[in-house]
Amino acid sequence: MPFELTILGSSSALPTSDRYPTAQVLNILGRFFLIDCGEGTQIQLRRQKIGFSRIKHIFISHLHGDHYFGLIGLISTLNLLGLKTDIHIYSPSELKNLIQPQLDFIKGEMKINLIFHPLNFKKQQKIYEDKRVEVFSFPVKHSISTCGFLFKEIKKQPNIKKESIQTYNIPIAKIKEIKAGDDFVTEEGKIILNKDLTTPAPQPRSYAFCTDTAYHESIVNIVKGVDLLYHEATFLEELSDFAKKTKHSTAIDAANIAKLAKVKKLIIGHFSARFNDISLFEKEARTVFENTVAAEEGRTYRINKK
Repeated sequence: MPFELTILGSSSALPTSDRYPTAQVLNILGRFFLIDCGEGTQIQLRRQKIGFSRIKHIFISHLHGDHYFGLIGLISTLNLLGLKTDIHIYSPSELKNLIQPQLDFIKGEMKINLIFHPLNFKKQQKIYEDKRVEVFSFPVKHSISTCGFLFKEIKKQPNIKKESIQTYNIPIAKIKEIKAGDDFVTEEGKIILNKDLTTPAPQPRSYAFCTDTAYHESIVNIVKGVDLLYHEATFLEELSDFAKKTKHSTAIDAANIAKLAKVKKLIIGHFSARFNDISLFEKEARTVFENTVAAEEGRTYRINKK
């Protein structure tokens, strides 16, 4: 089952001729999560052939326009398509009031039901959970209140070996207990260890999204060990002073966070329009954290089962 991230936009505040503002789609086991919604998001969704109706959960990190100006257009399109569904929006509490005047002027009756979930900017918080996935928000360090997001598969129970059921004549009623970690005692009183009855489930996969943010070591323990980390790298090191002033990160900053957190792979993005050659960001980051790639519009990054 898929666990894959598609980059829709990788630019910072100013779009360029080939880079859109921030937006991503994360597909976890067929659940589609939209992360930020800059201008042009719905165009990019079309280009990547991602069905609008599959998106039920939208996460807005903060209220700078390059992270949410595409939202009202997307909502309008969903409504024009005649979708009758709940759309959950996880965002700063002010977002609802900001877009309500525009919602009031959407042509025709609103058929979709928007459900707003305010973010907590003081501590990490679980904001979504189902049987397979859980999502956390956590504060980062920017010029306005901003959250990062952590997406994790929920760890499955181990699989019981079919041959074990037959060999030891295990009743159906005992299978649930064995999956929960119990050993099994045969009719003869022999103890069969759990490890001999089961095979481990695949390790749960994880993804963390951190933008916009200055260098902020407080997030290291939150994103520690994730399979994939997206961290903003708005500037090259030559503009590190400006990065600090605007509470953004450099490619080196992002790489240092990835190294400290011992993540498996780093994607850098949110590139300033000042720079045309994105390979320079990747080159700088790799001097600190080798497994770094620069975000590419339209590219999908997959995390395979382990």
